[in-house]
Order: sequence, then C-alpha cells, then structure tokens
Amino acid sequence: MTVLVKICGITTDEIAQRAIDDSADMLGVVFFAKSPRHMPIDRALSVITNVRNYTQAIAQKPKIVSVLVNPDDDLLAHITAELRPDLLQLHGHESPERVQAIRRTFNTPLIKALSVAEADDVRVAVDYEPFVDYLMFDARPPKGAVLPGGVGARFDWTLMQHYQGQKPWFLAGGLTPDNVAEAISLSKAPLVDVSSGVERAPGLKDPSLITQFITNAKQT
Repeated sequence: MTVLVKICGITTDEIAQRAIDDSADMLGVVFFAKSPRHMPIDRALSVITNVRNYTQAIAQKPKIVSVLVNPDDDLLAHITAELRPDLLQLHGHESPERVQAIRRTFNTPLIKALSVAEADDVRVAVDYEPFVDYLMFDARPPKGAVLPGGVGARFDWTLMQHYQGQKPWFLAGGLTPDNVAEAISLSKAPLVDVSSGVERAPGLKDPSLITQFITNAKQT
C-alpha cells in the first residue's frame, strides 16, 4: 500500500502547487500565532481558494487540513465557516472530552496529534479513537519549546511497530527526505507528516526538498 503524505505549514501558492504536482495527499495550514508557519485567516483563504481552483481540472485533489493548538469554539467556528477545511488537526493538549465536543459541535473530520516519548504515550491513543478520523504520533517537543510540533524533534520509531489502533495514523516529528524511508520501514506508518524537514529556514519551504520527501516516502 502506498504511504500517504501530508505537507504541513503551507504558506504560499507556489509551495502548495509544488506539493500538489508532487502528489501530496494533504496540505496543512497552521493557525497558531507563535509558529513561523502561522497564516492569518484572510491570507489562508486566498491560498486555499487558489489550491481548489488549481485542482479543479485535475484528478489530484489533496485534502486541506487546518492545524490548530487548543482552539476555542470562536476560532473553530470562524475557520470552519470561512475556509471549509476537509479536516481539523488538533495539535495541543486537547482532552478526549474536548475532542468529542469539537466533533459534535463542528461535524468536521478530525486529526488528533499526540506527543510521544515512550510507549505509554502511544497507549493514550485509545482514549481518542472514538472521536477522530486519524491520529498523529509526533515527537514530544524539547523541554521549554514554544511550539508543540514542527521543531525537528523525533522519537523512537520502533515504538510504533506493534501499534494496532482502530484509526489510520500519521508518523511525524523529525522526518526528512533522507530518513523518511527508514522511518516508514521501522514504524510501519501508513501516513507521514512533515513540516520543518522540508524547509531551508523556519517557515520557508524548499520545493526540491518537498519533491524528494514525497518521492522517497511513496517509493517505500
């Protein structure tokens, strides 16, 4: 089965179109002011509209993912109404109860990201499974980090080898074009997510790295 790829932290039309041309399956747009990949909603609307126009005449239509960190209902209502994302990604400390409430209120497919440093962190996934469409296992950020992800940290990928969850899941954290094939081999991940690993500087995506990443991930 071909591994699916999400390119996260899309900020420009050029990068979005490059990811689409390279057969990315999902495009992530970040709404978190502390992130170098943060997008104001009006600018995100422009990029997402252009993505939808660009893909209108082609078969490849990647899903648009709005990435949020501990969002309140006002922000969620604004984003779902204005942007109509295909999925919401919750990348903060949202509890299972909060995730359930978001699903019930906004009726939008969800990705829940979980921070992993040890095996017990993987086991927490079972509490979220009834309320989400995907889970994401990301490296726990270094102590004192401002961002919950996108910092290039990685965890022991072999922790995922025996994971038998009920929902599709992403591997994230520290992935690059050079290590993504090994990461997939060790973890058996069906989906991968990358942000900083395809950047030349924080928030600045490198088109050639996107191409290399997607090619290496899908050839495994």
